[in-house]
Amino acid sequence: MSIQTKVASALLSAAVCMGPAIVNFAQAGAREEGRLLTATEVLEEVQGMPDQRLPDALLSHAYGIAVIPDVTKVAFIFGGRHGNGVLVVRDKLNSPWSNPVFISLTGGSWGFQAGAQSSDIILVFTTKTGIEGIAGGKLTLGADASVAAGPYGRQGSAATDVQFNAEIYSYARSRGLFGGIAVDGSVIAIDRSANASLYHKSGVTASEILSGQAPAAPETAQRFLERVAQATRTSVRTSPVPQADTPAAPSAQAPPPQAPGAPVAEAPRTYPLETQK
Repeated sequence: MSIQTKVASALLSAAVCMGPAIVNFAQAGAREEGRLLTATEVLEEVQGMPDQRLPDALLSHAYGIAVIPDVTKVAFIFGGRHGNGVLVVRDKLNSPWSNPVFISLTGGSWGFQAGAQSSDIILVFTTKTGIEGIAGGKLTLGADASVAAGPYGRQGSAATDVQFNAEIYSYARSRGLFGGIAVDGSVIAIDRSANASLYHKSGVTASEILSGQAPAAPETAQRFLERVAQATRTSVRTSPVPQADTPAAPSAQAPPPQAPGAPVAEAPRTYPLETQK
């Protein structure tokens, strides 16, 4: 076999091996974008129900909102709950929302139970404590942050002076019904592989995404942010617009010539600032 034939065979083998990986990466990105679209639809449909929507008073106090579609609960004496969704946060109650971070929700239960059920779960964070816990890796509802079934519908919307004693309020929509749900003991964790697929950066962290240091998110993420901004009556985060080039400042006039034998003026010096501790 000639050298050229061996090289061609090696290149073909490498392409065959890399092909599935490339396809899997593309499929992963499409899967995460599909999850964003589903989360957007869940929020739109819930907010479109006057008798069951999230209260405006609660949303105005939200520092974080998580939408976790299709959370599956399977039980036979032992019960388990698992789902994947997205989380957005903001620093202040009038600040734009961050880019979405993918999370997972996992929990268990014990008792005489049987069957399977799928629900769309929404979590509303009214303090920064719970958000900081998730950004650190994971958060156990009820242990690391207090959680309660949230008010909803006309009664919840009328309670504009309600005192939000819990750090997180939880909701679920199942079989057309929407209302508060108890999710104590469930664990929220960062879905690192999903974030890497969406932002096309291996090892991207939740802190990078929430602080805007990650690569730009796709259009599906912007649609979700627009839906959240509309629900909370806040502005939408936009990319910074590059400023136009400004004309160069006119050059200073040349200094007058110095007399022969006069001392040469020393050029001005600049000193770097000390590093801030």
